[in-house]
Amino acid sequence: MTSEREHHWRKVYTDKQPEDVSWYQATPEQSLLALDRFGAVPSQSLIDIGGGASTLVDVLLARGWHDLTVLDIAAPALAAAQARLGEAGAAVMWAVADITDWQPPRRYDIWHDRAVFHFLTQPAQRTAYIRALTNGLAEGGFAIIATFALDGPEKCSGLVVERYDAEKLAQTLGSGFRLDASWRDVHLTPWGASQAFTWCVFRRLA
Repeated sequence: MTSEREHHWRKVYTDKQPEDVSWYQATPEQSLLALDRFGAVPSQSLIDIGGGASTLVDVLLARGWHDLTVLDIAAPALAAAQARLGEAGAAVMWAVADITDWQPPRRYDIWHDRAVFHFLTQPAQRTAYIRALTNGLAEGGFAIIATFALDGPEKCSGLVVERYDAEKLAQTLGSGFRLDASWRDVHLTPWGASQAFTWCVFRRLA
């Protein structure tokens, strides 16, 4: 049965082109900055949570990464990325799943989430996400998580969000994760609106 969340996001990517949504980035600069800053290398495994039609996977494939997984609740979003990549997309694992229901089949070296966690406004949803993160990230691996900042938008795509600074996000994730870095970024939507983001890098502790 299709959930309300899945129906919402399927409709978004059915009604709009990937470059017409507010979170579109031609180049995922902050994600790449985080990966480079922490010495990520192509031999590592990475999962992009809510990666949808993001171009991060394109850049990583071009850099020689070969153990990539993209997970999204909306099949049309993943289909758009696959169509864009063509044959190169065969090297990527694509997973249609709701992160709050998903059980990781393995552990990854790097967990990347740009703008999924802030949509989880209910405690039970956040608990389910953190359980997936704990089970899906290798010990010593790192999680790159970006959310709307405290002064960021209160809604996105018509949905209410939970906003964070680094301290609040660290407290939410709990003692299993160490905050190694945080910074602020202002994203410009395709129509020029400003959205303040909090970016954090967490290390998974033993």
